[in-house]
Amino acid sequence: MQYTLRPYQQQASDAAVRYLENKEVTKGNGLIVLPTGSGKSLVIADIVNRLDTDVLILQPSKEILEQNYQKLCSYGFLFCSIYSASCGQKRISKATFATIGSVYKKPEEFKHFRYVIVDEAHQVSENPEGMYMKFFKAIGGVRCVGLTATPYRLYSTSDGQGNFGSMLRFLTRIKGRFFTTILHSTEVSELLQSGFLAKTEYYGIETIQIDRLKLNSTGQGFTDRSIRNEYRRVGFSGKLANVVERLLYNAQVPRRGILVFTQFIEESEELIQHFPGISAMVTGETPKKEREQILEDFKAGRLRVVANVGTLTTGFDYPELDTIVVARPTRSLSLWYQIVGRAIRPHKSKSASWVVDLCGTYRHFGKVEDLKMVDVSPDHRGMWQIVSRGRKLTNVLIPAN
Repeated sequence: MQYTLRPYQQQASDAAVRYLENKEVTKGNGLIVLPTGSGKSLVIADIVNRLDTDVLILQPSKEILEQNYQKLCSYGFLFCSIYSASCGQKRISKATFATIGSVYKKPEEFKHFRYVIVDEAHQVSENPEGMYMKFFKAIGGVRCVGLTATPYRLYSTSDGQGNFGSMLRFLTRIKGRFFTTILHSTEVSELLQSGFLAKTEYYGIETIQIDRLKLNSTGQGFTDRSIRNEYRRVGFSGKLANVVERLLYNAQVPRRGILVFTQFIEESEELIQHFPGISAMVTGETPKKEREQILEDFKAGRLRVVANVGTLTTGFDYPELDTIVVARPTRSLSLWYQIVGRAIRPHKSKSASWVVDLCGTYRHFGKVEDLKMVDVSPDHRGMWQIVSRGRKLTNVLIPAN
């Protein structure tokens, strides 16, 4: 099967191959920023296809691994394999797709690889005791390129004047950083304007008062206790059910399916009780076969509502999905982006995706298509920041309570 890359995909692939094959670069690792729905799996396939030696492709989960592996196979690339306990296969070939949890304790088997591609690269922690850093130190001497839609992470920090809180930092600007250079970036707005992403309509429904929530000890999130107290105060579960019911039966444009993100299992359990026969719940503890059946029924239209807790933010590929309900508060821009990203893939069956936020996150972060990467260094040497409509989001202290 032949494939044709879109211009931005070709640029990303070119940048990666050029960087990996550049013998003058002796240290550091490159980062490619591509939005959710941009076709990262195709870019990975093209990079692998163009390199003349063995490539290890690290994936954070079984679901994402299988998607990318199948994409490469579909283009006639025969010398690829899977090395992952969760997939039930452990074979090494020219192009080896692996989960980090399956390889980091066996570095001796991968020392012959010259090139490594890391998908969902924002999950690579700079902690020397983390799986990624241990693995790269053990195999040594490899060139690495990472791909991500969210090149930033939230950290606990202080401003040196006794003020503590959290700060969103760009991955290439953190202490001990693994990724040092931005090789290519494509903005969500670019893909939206080109018709490569679905138009998205945002609706903010204020159900809780964010200023009543207490930050946890790290300043990176809210305490469960304060969230539960606020939920009880406002009758949150009932309001959530009411919103979902209106979306199901009273929306001017009928919604095909509604994916709900909740903070606690209780909210998901109460929600699906309101819609027997057409709803289900997925958590991190849902058995694999049950989870797969629920998602299959959801995609087939047999289920209209799926509530999920702490899952389905990545690796859930369902372009027809047209409605997201955000029923959990968060201070994480990455989480907000990943949640919205579940609905922005284009499909002929939908004219626009809807994102309905009940917890003030849309008001705080805004639309994902308004996020921009800006190099603020006068000589353009890579001091990157994330801004939204002129407001700086990275390297700004968010004070703790």
